[in-house]
Amino acid sequence: MKRNFLLCGSLGWCLEVFWTGLHSLLNGQPTMMGQTSLLMFPIYGCAAVIAPLYHRLASIPAAVRGCLYTVGIFVTEFFAGSFLKHLGICPWDYSHTPFHYRGVIRLDYAPVWFVTGLLFEKILSKSS
Repeated sequence: MKRNFLLCGSLGWCLEVFWTGLHSLLNGQPTMMGQTSLLMFPIYGCAAVIAPLYHRLASIPAAVRGCLYTVGIFVTEFFAGSFLKHLGICPWDYSHTPFHYRGVIRLDYAPVWFVTGLLFEKILSKSS
């Protein structure tokens, strides 16, 4: 589990830098500067729970598993974001976007979390 935690934390950081760099490019910044926060590593590391879940859910269709992962990611993001916001150190704020909930989750990111959950599942199932 420790190995998967480190793998998920690292992969999450890389994906976030890629995602924010892509947004930077789409906003007209050719430098494609991506960013993340050290606080995100343990949050992304929590995705390590996908490995044991996958072994139990493997017989369920991928579309259903993707939906379950999406809900799990939203719940984790909501509670982590709310806690960090309470401490005044939340590294993200979605309150300026149209589909946010309390500024800590973006409902329009559901497809991204769907694909990300299945991606983590694939990677973790190969590393186990």
